Formats: sequence, C-alpha cells, structure tokens
Amino acid sequence: MREPARGNTGFWNSLRQGGVPSAIASMMGAPTAQHMAFIRSMMREQRKPEALHTPLRELNAVVFDLETTGFSPQHGDEILSFGAVRICGGEVVEGEHFYTLVQSKTAIPRHITELTGITQQMTSDAPTLLEGLHDFMSFVGGNVLVAHASAHDRAFLNAALWKTSKVRLTHRLIDTMMLARWLEPQRPGYGLDELLESRGIPIQGRHHALEDARMTAQLWSCYLEDMTRKNVETLGDLYTQLSHA
Repeated sequence: MREPARGNTGFWNSLRQGGVPSAIASMMGAPTAQHMAFIRSMMREQRKPEALHTPLRELNAVVFDLETTGFSPQHGDEILSFGAVRICGGEVVEGEHFYTLVQSKTAIPRHITELTGITQQMTSDAPTLLEGLHDFMSFVGGNVLVAHASAHDRAFLNAALWKTSKVRLTHRLIDTMMLARWLEPQRPGYGLDELLESRGIPIQGRHHALEDARMTAQLWSCYLEDMTRKNVETLGDLYTQLSHA
C-alpha cells in the first residue's frame, strides 16, 4: 500500500529513521512524536536470521492477546486492550506481564461489553491507542511473539501500527492454533477453550487480554513438550514443520 503524498517528506523520512526534528516534535507534542519514532524504530530488523538457530527451550518470547470491538479492523473495529506475558522456553517469567486498556473512538457493542467486561467509560479514561502501542511494543522489545489464532491479532496490530505510525508488524509470530493443527491434526476443533480443556489447563478470566495471554502461555508450554518429542528443537525447525503442515 503506497503512502499518500505529504508536504513535509523530510519529516516523515526522519520518522522512518527513528528521529524527529526538535521543532517538529515541539509542534506535534514531544511525547507523541517520540512514541511514533520509537514504534518505527522497533519495526526495523526484527527478522534477524540468527534467531532461527535459537533453541525453543531458550527462546525469549512474549505471549499476547488483544480484546477488540469486533472482528474487522478494515471496517472500523478497534483494539480495546492489550495483555501480554513474557516467557523463557516453557516458563512464564515471574512478574513480567503487561496490561492496558486503550481509548476507543467507536461505540463498544453491548455483546462485547458483556463478553469482556470493558465499558465505554473505562476506555474513555484510558491511554490513547498510540500510547498503548508504545507501551506494548516497549514490553515486547525484539522478542518473538506468540498468540492463539494470530491472524486476528496481527490484523488489528497492523491496522493500529499503520494508523498511528505508518508501519507494519515485522516481529516473528508463532500461532498456537497452527501448532495445535500440526500436533493434533485429528481434532474436531481448535478453539482456545477446547484446547485448554484438552490439556487440563484451568479456564479463568476468559476474554480478558492478560488472562487469555497467561492461558495461551500454558498451552505453549504443553506444545513445547510435544515438539521436543518430535525432535523440533529450534525456531527454524518449528518454522520448517509449520510450512509443511
């Protein structure tokens, strides 16, 4: 997708390179300009080939989930909250978690409030989308991302990143639903609830972004054991298997 023409190409080129002229930053509001520059810098060089040699049992990753107003970012649905936990191999790093609500510019459907517990008032007092993205990406750093049914989350992240900073997500992303399809091809379904139940993982706080991220991290840990038994030892091994699944 081509960016629309802008009057100050030097400014946008500066943002792409992670820098913002002080006068422009002052005009925009320094925090906003700094958030944009930081997000842009985070999207560079996230697919370093040496990461493919990382043993999965030593992999530093961030398991995340989003709650949204619906399923279609291209038709105006928005992110309501980010939740994430940091993992090393199959273990959740104690105390390393992230959660924030973000402002919604659209009305939150009643069924979404009933599902997530998130009300319009809660989001009106929350950080802006740009601030939430900045803090989320600060937590993620250069780590691999893990999510369940990641196409949904990737679409919303890409829409939000483009809307706020004119970049796309470049981090490596592992989908636990794809893992389940490969590891258990005969299953009738691959929803998060049924996969959690099949592994004996207690279901608590569903449709809260942080709690869903925590449960997905436990599911990842189970799959890591399965992958070890199949001699899938590195991130590269995993991508090779999934590409053939």
